[in-house]
Amino acid sequence: MNDTPQHNDLPLADYDHIPNGTLPSRIAGLDQKGLDQLLEYERAHGNRLPVLQILESRLEALRGGAEPSGTTVPTTPEVSQSSSGSPVSPATSGPPVNPPSQGDPTNPSQPR
Repeated sequence: MNDTPQHNDLPLADYDHIPNGTLPSRIAGLDQKGLDQLLEYERAHGNRLPVLQILESRLEALRGGAEPSGTTVPTTPEVSQSSSGSPVSPATSGPPVNPPSQGDPTNPSQPR
């Protein structure tokens, strides 16, 4: 029997797509049981050293007396699941790019 947690059973939604930079704030509200689940899942699936170090560091802090914050950062998808295409349109695009100034007699910032 395989006791490794499955993706849908993890305490953090969309765990596999959370950037390492936001992982510490995302796991701050988890208790030791939640961290143990993430560690077991990570070791069985991704086994990414930076992620393991973040999870193990937080677990050590909890064992040393730190308390879970009681809240987790609201779940926001890190990777867009939308297939509707780019939201860029002429109305939302940036200003036109200026041509190079060299050789452009209409550019007052360049000597002629």
